[in-house]
Amino acid sequence: MARVNHKLVKQRLNEKRSKITDRQFFSSRILAGHFEDLAAAQTRRYHYTRRVRVNLYWKPKDQFLAATDNMYIRINSGNPMVTKVRGRENRYQIVCGLFAHELGHVLYTDFLAAQTHTNYLERYKWYPYPPDLKTSADAGNERALWNYVKTDPKNLEIVEFIAHQISNVIEDGYIENRILTNFPGTIGYGLEELRKQHFASIPTVTQLIEQEDDGSRHIFESILQVLLSYAKFGEIKYGDEPLSDERIQTVFKLIPDIDSALMNKSGKERLNVVNLILVRCWEYIEEFCEICKKRQEDAAAAGSSAGIGETMAEILKSIAGGSEMGEGSSTPVPEASGGSETSATAGARAKTQEEAEENKDEEAPEEEDGSSPQTETENDENSSESGEAASEPSEESEGSFHDSGSKSEKQETTENESGRIPYQQTESLSEPLGGTTERNESYEREHYDRAAADIERMLDKMAERAACEQLENERIQELNDVAQNISYGNIHAGVSIQINRISSVDEELMEQYDMISAPLINISRQLQKSLVKQLKENRRGGKQTGLIMGRRLDVHALCRNDGKVFYKNSLPNEIPELAVGLLLDESGSMCASDRCTYARASAIILYDFCQSLDIPVMVYGHSTGYGTVELYSYAEFESFDHDDKYRMMDISARGSNRDGAALRFVAEQLSKRPEAVKILILVSDGQPADSGYGGSAAEEDLRGIKQEYQRKGILFVAAAIGSDKENIERIYGDSFLDITDLNQLPTKLTNVVKRHIRV
Repeated sequence: MARVNHKLVKQRLNEKRSKITDRQFFSSRILAGHFEDLAAAQTRRYHYTRRVRVNLYWKPKDQFLAATDNMYIRINSGNPMVTKVRGRENRYQIVCGLFAHELGHVLYTDFLAAQTHTNYLERYKWYPYPPDLKTSADAGNERALWNYVKTDPKNLEIVEFIAHQISNVIEDGYIENRILTNFPGTIGYGLEELRKQHFASIPTVTQLIEQEDDGSRHIFESILQVLLSYAKFGEIKYGDEPLSDERIQTVFKLIPDIDSALMNKSGKERLNVVNLILVRCWEYIEEFCEICKKRQEDAAAAGSSAGIGETMAEILKSIAGGSEMGEGSSTPVPEASGGSETSATAGARAKTQEEAEENKDEEAPEEEDGSSPQTETENDENSSESGEAASEPSEESEGSFHDSGSKSEKQETTENESGRIPYQQTESLSEPLGGTTERNESYEREHYDRAAADIERMLDKMAERAACEQLENERIQELNDVAQNISYGNIHAGVSIQINRISSVDEELMEQYDMISAPLINISRQLQKSLVKQLKENRRGGKQTGLIMGRRLDVHALCRNDGKVFYKNSLPNEIPELAVGLLLDESGSMCASDRCTYARASAIILYDFCQSLDIPVMVYGHSTGYGTVELYSYAEFESFDHDDKYRMMDISARGSNRDGAALRFVAEQLSKRPEAVKILILVSDGQPADSGYGGSAAEEDLRGIKQEYQRKGILFVAAAIGSDKENIERIYGDSFLDITDLNQLPTKLTNVVKRHIRV
């Protein structure tokens, strides 16, 4: 029996694989599906049932890099951040890192709390609670902030945008450290590579000051850049600037609060730090807001339609290592168990904290902000205590940290889903003691040696899909050529024949099939059970005992009382070769009473039944267009991509039915098969009905086609559903099969095939 021409597929695969460009690879649906599978594998541990979609595209001139709305992850693989890296494997790691970052937002960002924070600001309130104002300067800044936002609605819009930007900076640090801690495999490695690029792109404080001097950057942008550097990487690139620089000092004073927010799983705590930063940095922010307003007004005067938000987004693009602000309307996914609170940048943070503490001790006598000495002293003591608590881990927690680190190994990526931790009903969680951050001097990068092999596998998939798609397109052309060369008779003169076939199956059809296939395949397996044993015995041959009648008496069975005392010797024998063609009526009337649904389910069951028993099967549907007979190829005898089962999900009720032309085409294809037995099954709910084709003349055409191809060895079975059963029986005579109960349609069609498998 002819099957897939693997040699031809492999030849085309090699041709296509060598021609796949980076643009094709990094914007392919296969790579996007790969990341979606990674997301599904990682989110299921949190019982996160909604599938995260990934959209990859290639736009080198677009400055957009990556973002998520908690439903879709969009990545511009053509961004210079990706393309400046040499080598497809290295570029893959960067794209994987972008995906890991956005997946972190999906898993850990509290989008709902962020929306609530904005809503509270619009009502001139703090959320979740007012910031801790430790100095008179902080109290003055808070009053100035509320006076500013109440003055002009545009001022409020600007402050909301800045608050969102600060929140995104803190959130980036939080989610990246969570990803690195929880996912040390493919996802974590990709994020590590991306972070290396991000940190390398961050300018030093000296360079930031130079940019301020030439007017290309405001001091608040510099502070935000330093803040991002610490939140994400735990360290600050000072350059030649002393630690006494006001930008560095501003961030130093916020370190205890930032660390607390980064180690806390509650999104509200991070929003509270956002409130504190707004107050502490208000003098810089207010000046920056006025600059943004002036720039937007100048742009509007020049004819630009950009709003204040777009203007500020354009200005803040200069923040290196930052990301697009995520949007969404959900809370973080619930955790299955208590995870480690250890930051992935603990060593760098500890060092920066030490530098901040040392600098604070040196400058303690100075009072620069005009606050009372008593308040400052209390603050220093509180900060010092916080710093000491963070820098002196207990022995118990230290041992726990190293145990966890020693077990961290990068996991191999597989094509298939692996086992999941079963859901357990628990009443409480453990409360670990201690909790420290420390520097791991001996840490070295864990190598993931299969990264190149993973990409090779995806390249093979892409090449195979491209090769199969090309072969399918060639097949469609061949089928149309065959259709044009068939003589359909005078009754079909002037009618065009068109063959329709999906050249490349999309994921939506696959997902729909996967949703409904399990019970249908189970029906197919049940129908096969009675045959499989007989076929095995028939092919194996041997002695059959326990027969009621026969020529040979089994002396060992004479003691039996049921009379089964005969036996016979059977020679090994193969079943007769069999080919099956299924032609489905897809006229508009099939939409009634779920007829089309039953026909689709029957096609899937029959296809699986034949495939499992190595019986060649072909499935077609037919309808009409404007002056055309539309034939829909769902399954062909030879499959290139093994996706025919998914194509059958496209079976639908469409237009009219010009049965004669469709029947002749499918019968002609089936008659060319070399098998001894050829069965053509028709499923229809009515008599032929098309413009100029109906009544007794059309019935006579169908009877003539049946008789013609019966002489060529084709067995016809016309399964009648619906109210026109009498008409169908009149047309096909002894080939008529009455389907009174649609629930019996799959079983009856399969039994037709079983009857012709003589064993």
